[in-house]
Amino acid sequence: MAVVQKKPMAVVETPDPQPASEANAPDLFEKCRKFTTAKEVMAAGLYPYFHVVESEQNPEVIVEGRKMLMLGSNNYLGLTSHPQVKEAAIAAVQQYGSGCAGSRFLNGTLDIHVQLEEKLAAFFRKEAALTFSSGYQTNLGIISSLAGKHDVVIIDKQDHASIIDACRLSYAEVKKFKHDDMDSLEYLLRESANHGKLVVVDGVYSMEGDIAPLPDIVTLCKKYGARVMVDDAHGIGVLGKTGRGTVEHFGLEREVDIIMGTYSKSLASIGGFVAASEEVIHYMKHTSRPLMFSASPPPASVASVIAALDILDREPERRERLWRNTNKMMQAFKQMGYDTGNAETPIIPLVIGEMKETFLMWKSLFDAGVFVNPVVPPATTPGRCLIRTSYMATHTDEMLDRALGAIEEVGRKLGVIP
Repeated sequence: MAVVQKKPMAVVETPDPQPASEANAPDLFEKCRKFTTAKEVMAAGLYPYFHVVESEQNPEVIVEGRKMLMLGSNNYLGLTSHPQVKEAAIAAVQQYGSGCAGSRFLNGTLDIHVQLEEKLAAFFRKEAALTFSSGYQTNLGIISSLAGKHDVVIIDKQDHASIIDACRLSYAEVKKFKHDDMDSLEYLLRESANHGKLVVVDGVYSMEGDIAPLPDIVTLCKKYGARVMVDDAHGIGVLGKTGRGTVEHFGLEREVDIIMGTYSKSLASIGGFVAASEEVIHYMKHTSRPLMFSASPPPASVASVIAALDILDREPERRERLWRNTNKMMQAFKQMGYDTGNAETPIIPLVIGEMKETFLMWKSLFDAGVFVNPVVPPATTPGRCLIRTSYMATHTDEMLDRALGAIEEVGRKLGVIP
C-alpha cells in the first residue's frame, strides 16, 4: 500500500495585539479631557461649587476665612448645633464607637437602630420604619425593591434625581407626568391599567419650594389602583400641625402608602428612612440591595436623629419662628419685584433666567457676604436658572434685614429687578 506523504501544516501566527492607542480604540478618559465647562466658569471667577465651610451650619458661617450669612442651608430648624443633638452624638460614639463595620443585614444592627425605627414609625403613624445610610440610598432601596420589570413607576418630571436613578435600577417601566399636572398623571395611570403601579412625588420640591397637590394625587391613585410614595425630605419638620410633613399637612397619613424622608435637613444628621406597613418594610429588609450591601448608619448619626425628633416635638416654637422668617422674606422679595415662582415653603427661589446672569448674581451676593445656591440645568429647565435661598428658625431679624439689603442692591445693580 502506497504511503501518502503529507505536507507539513502551515502555521499561521497571529500578530501580537496592538496597543489600544495604535488600534484607534476609544479612550475611556476622553470625555474627561473634553469636559471644560467648569474650568471655563472657574476662569471667569464665577465658580460657585465646593466652597469650604469652616464652621457649624448656623445662620452665620465661616467660609474660607470669611463670616457670611447662610441662606443656602437645609438646616430648617437650626438643630445641627443644638446642644442636645451634639451631646447625643458624642455619647453614642463613646458607647458604640465610630462605626458598625458591616451592613444592617448582618452585623450592623445596633439597639439604637431599632429604637430609631420604632420612634420613626410612631412619629409618622405607620406600622414600621427602616433606616438607610443616606437619603439617596433610601430612594434607591425603596423603589428598586418594590418595582420590577412588570411594573410601572410614574414620577413627576421635577422629582429628585435620586428618584430618577432609583427607577433606572428597578427595571420597571418609567413614565413621567408634567409637573403638578393631574390630567397628565391620570392619562399615564389609565395607560398603565394592567400593571402594578407606584406613583412617586416630592412632598416639597427642593429647588422651587412648591408643595405637591397630594390630595388630588391620592384621589387619582385610588381610582386607578396605584400605590403612593412621598419623598418628604424638605417637608419634615416644616409642614404639618406637628411638623410631620406634607402628608400630615394634608391629613393623608392613612392614604399615603410610603413616606420617605432624610435626616440631613430638619433632623440634623445624615441618612434616610422609609415608613410604611409592616409587610412592606419586612419585604424591603430582605430584598433591598442598597440596604443589604451597604454599611449601616453610624451610631452618632442615629443618636442625633433620635434627639432631633424629641426636640421637634418639644419645641414647636422653632417651626413657628421658621414660618415667621419665611413669610418675612417672601413678602419682601415680592415687594422688591423678584419672581419667586410658586414657592410656598422656606425654600424661596429668585428666578433669574439665563445661566451667566445667575452666576453673576451668585458671585455678587457671595462678595457681599451672603451665601446662596445657584441652580442651573439639569436641576432646572433651560432659561429658568435661579438663585435658591432657604431659611432657618434661628435666623434673626437683623440677619434677614442685612440679607435683604444685599439682595435688593445686587438685584437692582444687575437689572434683575427694576
